[in-house]
Amino acid sequence: MNIAHILLYFFIYAFLGWCLEVIYAAIRKRKFVNRGLLSGIVCPVYGLAMVFMLVFFTSLRDRLFFLFIACFIVVTVFELATGILLEKILGRKCWDYSEYRDHLGPYVCLRFSMAWTVAAVVVIKVLHPLLRSLVEMLPELASHIAAMAILVVFVLDVVTTVMTLCKMKIQNEILLGFAKGIKQVSRGLDNAITKRVQRRMEKTFPSLEDAEEERRKKLAEKEASKRIFAYGCGFHKLVWLFFLGAFLGDIVETIFCYFTMGRLMSRSSVVYGPFSIVWGLGIAFFTLLLHRFQKRNDWHLFLVGTVLGGVYEYICSVFTELVFGTVFWDYSKIPFNLGGRINLLYCFFWGFAAVIWMKLIYPRVSRLIERIPMKLGKALSWIFVVFMVFNMLVSAMALTRYTERSKGMEPENRLEAYIDEHFDDERMERIYPNAIMRESRSF
Repeated sequence: MNIAHILLYFFIYAFLGWCLEVIYAAIRKRKFVNRGLLSGIVCPVYGLAMVFMLVFFTSLRDRLFFLFIACFIVVTVFELATGILLEKILGRKCWDYSEYRDHLGPYVCLRFSMAWTVAAVVVIKVLHPLLRSLVEMLPELASHIAAMAILVVFVLDVVTTVMTLCKMKIQNEILLGFAKGIKQVSRGLDNAITKRVQRRMEKTFPSLEDAEEERRKKLAEKEASKRIFAYGCGFHKLVWLFFLGAFLGDIVETIFCYFTMGRLMSRSSVVYGPFSIVWGLGIAFFTLLLHRFQKRNDWHLFLVGTVLGGVYEYICSVFTELVFGTVFWDYSKIPFNLGGRINLLYCFFWGFAAVIWMKLIYPRVSRLIERIPMKLGKALSWIFVVFMVFNMLVSAMALTRYTERSKGMEPENRLEAYIDEHFDDERMERIYPNAIMRESRSF
């Protein structure tokens, strides 16, 4: 799939998702309700989820059981993430499954997750091959023009909606007496477009009401966030967790390899420092998803961690092979593996890690992070971000050249020559001792 095709698939499935939402709302309310967050006839989360699954899970299309499990995890995580994100933006819940017996928090319900999973599997197995044949029939120029035209309209829609949402938030803060000088900002947003979007947003989610208790709780958290560094599970807390998780994950893997293989080897994902990006992202991502369920029993966390960890590791394996043409781990020789990308034993390790992390380690680490002085903590957060972004960019360039050199490709500019000089094959093999080059693979 090229970029134009990916954009077209995104818009097609976003539109189909919008249609499903409208039909569902019409059946329940017996009237037309535009269920899209944007003004246009799209629900972006459906487009994102389907493109994500098409890119990473196409290799599972002939293994129905694993495809079903992977799709179930993805649709559940997307729905949970969307609910949390909208609550952060709007300051209120856009849907609540608490009335259903099989709910897992306000944003996730087993029956709806199963329904979306079945729909996703049907799309991948039946609908997408038909759509793909139609899209690929378009001339290349026509597909690019169509994708860019729709993208422009979509971006304009997003911009106007974001402006409107900002204004809605400002108005709420005025009513609560917290913001100062908001009127100067709101005047520039008072136009016909934002008013129309506001009216439609109110019709989209008519049940959005601020409960007094919830309002007081959020006010208390807001006040605490001003006094305590990285309070809750926000940006700065996740940055520190990512950095610590990347470092500790590399140490744990190094020790594990020493005891199982009898030798020390690098387990780092980057060229500078002992950091495992997979572990860092995993810990930050898992904490963001699971911190609300911290009080659940150990078996619940173990099962969620096992399944989420397996899907996460599978996605990371596909991503690195797609982008760099390199396989960093291969479990083909371990029983109960799936394409060599994951295996049942290591999925259990993810489950145990989830329980140990959420029950024992995270509460203590969180308290320690929150003791850091505000100014020092924020400064270090941005230093971590800049360092790790630079580290990952250099690592990506070094891996790209490592792959290209294995194919006999010479450097084409000074930057590539510099990378070849400072990150030769010997150094790369020392940093990535388990890396396997693959010229092509079907996804």
